[in-house]
Amino acid sequence: MVVRGWIDVLAGSLQDLWATIMSFLPALIGAIIILIIGAIVASILERLVERIVHYLKIDELLKKLGVEGYFQRANIKLNTGYFLGRTVYWFLIIAFVLAASDILRFFTLSAFLRDVLNFIPDIIVAALILLATLVFAHFLKGLIKASAMGAKLHAANAIGTITWWVVFVFGFLTALLQIGVAVSVINTIITGLIAMLALAGGLAFGLGGKETASDFLRKLRDQLK
Repeated sequence: MVVRGWIDVLAGSLQDLWATIMSFLPALIGAIIILIIGAIVASILERLVERIVHYLKIDELLKKLGVEGYFQRANIKLNTGYFLGRTVYWFLIIAFVLAASDILRFFTLSAFLRDVLNFIPDIIVAALILLATLVFAHFLKGLIKASAMGAKLHAANAIGTITWWVVFVFGFLTALLQIGVAVSVINTIITGLIAMLALAGGLAFGLGGKETASDFLRKLRDQLK
Protein backbone atom coordinates (compact mmCIF):
# COMPACT_ATOMS: atom_id res chain seq x y z
CA MET A 1 0.00 0.00 0.00
CA VAL A 2 2.83 2.37 0.80
CA VAL A 3 4.50 1.70 -2.54
CA ARG A 4 1.22 2.16 -4.36
CA GLY A 5 0.74 5.50 -2.60
CA TRP A 6 4.16 6.62 -3.71
CA ILE A 7 3.38 5.63 -7.27
CA ASP A 8 0.10 7.59 -7.20
CA VAL A 9 1.88 10.67 -5.86
CA LEU A 10 4.59 10.39 -8.52
CA ALA A 11 2.03 9.89 -11.27
CA GLY A 12 0.04 12.90 -10.08
CA SER A 13 3.17 15.06 -10.02
CA LEU A 14 4.13 13.99 -13.55
CA GLN A 15 0.61 14.72 -14.78
CA ASP A 16 0.70 18.20 -13.24
CA LEU A 17 4.13 18.82 -14.78
CA TRP A 18 2.93 17.66 -18.19
CA ALA A 19 -0.15 19.87 -17.96
CA THR A 20 2.03 22.87 -17.05
CA ILE A 21 4.37 22.19 -19.97
CA MET A 22 1.50 21.81 -22.42
CA SER A 23 -0.10 25.05 -21.24
CA PHE A 24 3.24 26.89 -21.45
CA LEU A 25 4.30 25.41 -24.80
CA PRO A 26 2.02 27.56 -27.05
CA ALA A 27 3.24 30.74 -25.35
CA LEU A 28 6.86 29.61 -25.76
CA ILE A 29 6.37 28.86 -29.46
CA GLY A 30 4.66 32.22 -29.96
CA ALA A 31 7.51 34.02 -28.20
CA ILE A 32 10.12 32.25 -30.35
CA ILE A 33 8.24 33.19 -33.53
CA ILE A 34 8.06 36.83 -32.41
CA LEU A 35 11.80 36.87 -31.67
CA ILE A 36 12.62 35.44 -35.11
CA ILE A 37 10.37 37.98 -36.84
CA GLY A 38 11.89 40.76 -34.72
CA ALA A 39 15.44 39.79 -35.65
CA ILE A 40 14.54 39.79 -39.37
CA VAL A 41 12.72 43.14 -39.22
CA ALA A 42 15.49 44.73 -37.14
CA SER A 43 18.20 43.60 -39.59
CA ILE A 44 16.25 44.92 -42.59
CA LEU A 45 15.59 48.30 -41.00
CA GLU A 46 19.20 48.57 -39.83
CA ARG A 47 20.48 48.20 -43.38
CA LEU A 48 17.79 50.57 -44.67
CA VAL A 49 18.79 53.29 -42.19
CA GLU A 50 22.47 52.86 -43.05
CA ARG A 51 21.75 53.25 -46.77
CA ILE A 52 19.56 56.31 -46.22
CA VAL A 53 22.24 58.02 -44.11
CA HIS A 54 24.86 57.09 -46.72
CA TYR A 55 22.82 58.63 -49.55
CA LEU A 56 22.17 61.76 -47.49
CA LYS A 57 25.99 62.11 -47.07
CA ILE A 58 25.72 63.11 -43.43
CA ASP A 59 29.29 62.00 -42.70
CA GLU A 60 30.65 64.30 -45.40
CA LEU A 61 28.67 67.18 -43.91
CA LEU A 62 30.04 66.48 -40.43
CA LYS A 63 33.57 66.32 -41.82
CA LYS A 64 33.13 69.73 -43.40
CA LEU A 65 31.90 71.06 -40.06
CA GLY A 66 35.10 69.85 -38.39
CA VAL A 67 33.55 67.18 -36.19
CA GLU A 68 35.65 64.27 -37.46
CA GLY A 69 38.76 65.50 -35.62
CA TYR A 70 37.10 65.08 -32.24
CA PHE A 71 36.15 61.48 -33.04
CA GLN A 72 39.67 60.71 -34.23
CA ARG A 73 41.11 61.95 -30.94
CA ALA A 74 38.90 59.43 -29.16
CA ASN A 75 39.95 56.67 -31.64
CA ILE A 76 36.38 56.49 -32.97
CA LYS A 77 35.63 56.29 -36.67
CA LEU A 78 32.97 58.72 -37.82
CA ASN A 79 30.16 56.53 -39.17
CA THR A 80 26.75 58.06 -38.53
CA GLY A 81 24.93 55.43 -40.58
CA TYR A 82 26.35 52.58 -38.53
CA PHE A 83 25.51 54.33 -35.25
CA LEU A 84 21.92 55.10 -36.24
CA GLY A 85 21.47 51.67 -37.82
CA ARG A 86 22.64 49.82 -34.72
CA THR A 87 20.47 52.06 -32.55
CA VAL A 88 17.39 51.17 -34.61
CA TYR A 89 18.39 47.50 -34.58
CA TRP A 90 18.70 47.22 -30.81
CA PHE A 91 15.63 49.32 -30.21
CA LEU A 92 13.55 46.90 -32.28
CA ILE A 93 15.22 43.85 -30.74
CA ILE A 94 14.39 45.08 -27.25
CA ALA A 95 10.84 45.90 -28.35
CA PHE A 96 10.28 42.38 -29.70
CA VAL A 97 11.91 40.82 -26.63
CA LEU A 98 9.46 42.87 -24.57
CA ALA A 99 6.56 41.48 -26.60
CA ALA A 100 7.86 37.93 -26.10
CA SER A 101 8.30 38.59 -22.39
CA ASP A 102 4.69 39.73 -22.12
CA ILE A 103 3.52 36.55 -23.84
CA LEU A 104 5.54 34.43 -21.43
CA ARG A 105 4.28 36.53 -18.49
CA PHE A 106 7.76 37.52 -17.37
CA PHE A 107 6.43 40.72 -15.84
CA THR A 108 9.62 41.75 -14.03
CA LEU A 109 11.65 41.45 -17.24
CA SER A 110 8.95 43.34 -19.12
CA ALA A 111 9.08 46.23 -16.66
CA PHE A 112 12.88 46.42 -17.01
CA LEU A 113 12.72 46.38 -20.81
CA ARG A 114 10.10 49.15 -20.80
CA ASP A 115 12.45 51.30 -18.74
CA VAL A 116 15.25 50.60 -21.23
CA LEU A 117 13.03 51.52 -24.20
CA ASN A 118 11.98 54.74 -22.49
CA PHE A 119 15.63 55.58 -21.82
CA ILE A 120 16.89 55.05 -25.39
CA PRO A 121 15.27 58.22 -26.85
CA ASP A 122 16.89 60.29 -24.10
CA ILE A 123 20.29 58.82 -24.98
CA ILE A 124 19.77 59.64 -28.66
CA VAL A 125 18.74 63.21 -27.86
CA ALA A 126 21.74 63.60 -25.54
CA ALA A 127 24.06 62.34 -28.30
CA LEU A 128 22.55 64.81 -30.76
CA ILE A 129 22.99 67.61 -28.21
CA LEU A 130 26.68 66.73 -27.85
CA LEU A 131 27.09 66.56 -31.63
CA ALA A 132 25.42 69.95 -32.10
CA THR A 133 27.57 71.31 -29.27
CA LEU A 134 30.78 70.20 -31.00
CA VAL A 135 29.68 71.76 -34.29
CA PHE A 136 28.63 75.05 -32.69
CA ALA A 137 31.71 75.19 -30.45
CA HIS A 138 34.01 74.60 -33.43
CA PHE A 139 32.24 77.29 -35.47
CA LEU A 140 32.20 79.81 -32.62
CA LYS A 141 35.85 79.16 -31.81
CA GLY A 142 36.85 79.96 -35.38
CA LEU A 143 34.65 83.04 -35.46
CA ILE A 144 35.95 84.42 -32.15
CA LYS A 145 39.54 83.63 -33.07
CA ALA A 146 39.22 85.37 -36.45
CA SER A 147 37.58 88.40 -34.84
CA ALA A 148 40.29 88.62 -32.18
CA MET A 149 43.03 88.34 -34.78
CA GLY A 150 41.28 90.99 -36.85
CA ALA A 151 41.32 93.25 -33.78
CA LYS A 152 45.06 92.44 -33.39
CA LEU A 153 44.63 90.87 -29.99
CA HIS A 154 47.61 88.77 -28.89
CA ALA A 155 45.46 86.22 -27.03
CA ALA A 156 43.27 85.30 -30.01
CA ASN A 157 43.98 81.58 -29.75
CA ALA A 158 43.39 81.55 -25.99
CA ILE A 159 40.09 83.41 -26.37
CA GLY A 160 38.94 80.95 -29.03
CA THR A 161 39.90 77.97 -26.86
CA ILE A 162 38.08 79.39 -23.84
CA THR A 163 35.00 79.98 -25.98
CA TRP A 164 35.11 76.36 -27.19
CA TRP A 165 35.30 75.01 -23.65
CA VAL A 166 32.49 77.24 -22.40
CA VAL A 167 30.16 76.05 -25.15
CA PHE A 168 31.20 72.42 -24.72
CA VAL A 169 30.70 72.42 -20.95
CA PHE A 170 27.26 74.01 -21.36
CA GLY A 171 26.27 71.40 -23.97
CA PHE A 172 27.68 68.56 -21.87
CA LEU A 173 25.68 69.62 -18.83
CA THR A 174 22.56 69.92 -20.98
CA ALA A 175 23.12 66.36 -22.22
CA LEU A 176 23.46 65.16 -18.62
CA LEU A 177 20.14 66.79 -17.76
CA GLN A 178 18.56 65.09 -20.78
CA ILE A 179 19.51 61.60 -19.56
CA GLY A 180 18.19 62.37 -16.11
CA VAL A 181 21.33 63.08 -14.10
CA ALA A 182 20.33 64.87 -10.92
CA VAL A 183 20.81 68.62 -10.84
CA SER A 184 22.59 68.32 -7.49
CA VAL A 185 25.20 66.05 -9.08
CA ILE A 186 25.75 68.56 -11.89
CA ASN A 187 26.11 71.40 -9.38
CA THR A 188 28.69 69.34 -7.50
CA ILE A 189 30.63 68.73 -10.71
CA ILE A 190 30.61 72.43 -11.61
CA THR A 191 31.68 73.43 -8.10
CA GLY A 192 34.50 70.87 -8.18
CA LEU A 193 35.73 72.09 -11.58
CA ILE A 194 35.72 75.72 -10.49
CA ALA A 195 37.53 74.86 -7.26
CA MET A 196 40.08 72.79 -9.18
CA LEU A 197 40.76 75.59 -11.66
CA ALA A 198 41.01 78.17 -8.88
CA LEU A 199 43.43 75.99 -6.90
CA ALA A 200 45.53 75.15 -9.95
CA GLY A 201 45.65 78.81 -10.99
CA GLY A 202 46.59 79.91 -7.48
CA LEU A 203 49.39 77.37 -7.23
CA ALA A 204 50.71 78.16 -10.69
CA PHE A 205 50.60 81.87 -10.01
CA GLY A 206 52.19 81.54 -6.58
CA LEU A 207 54.96 79.14 -7.60
CA GLY A 208 55.90 80.22 -11.09
CA GLY A 209 54.23 83.53 -11.81
CA LYS A 210 55.91 85.92 -9.40
CA GLU A 211 58.01 87.64 -12.06
CA THR A 212 55.08 87.77 -14.48
CA ALA A 213 52.86 89.31 -11.82
CA SER A 214 55.57 91.85 -10.96
CA ASP A 215 55.95 92.86 -14.62
CA PHE A 216 52.18 93.10 -15.02
CA LEU A 217 51.81 95.33 -11.95
CA ARG A 218 54.73 97.50 -13.08
CA LYS A 219 53.22 98.02 -16.52
CA LEU A 220 49.83 98.76 -14.97
CA ARG A 221 51.40 101.33 -12.64
CA ASP A 222 53.25 103.00 -15.53
CA GLN A 223 50.01 103.20 -17.54
CA LEU A 224 48.17 104.74 -14.61
CA LYS A 225 50.88 107.35 -14.22
